[in-house]
Amino acid sequence: MAEIESYESAFKELQKILEELESESVSMDDLSKKVERASKLLTYCQNKLRSTEEQVKKIIEDSES
Repeated sequence: MAEIESYESAFKELQKILEELESESVSMDDLSKKVERASKLLTYCQNKLRSTEEQVKKIIEDSES
């Protein structure tokens, strides 16, 4: 599977997977692969959001000092 390049690319890929699942265009053979990929993308996005939130909080704290 392809490397995750950025939050934006991960989010777009997640949206695509969701659309495929909702339209039922995913074959049973590919379903587990799509769900596994979606899980990895979600984890990446969650970690990126947490990291960014921590960075922003630190910047704000530092600017208030």
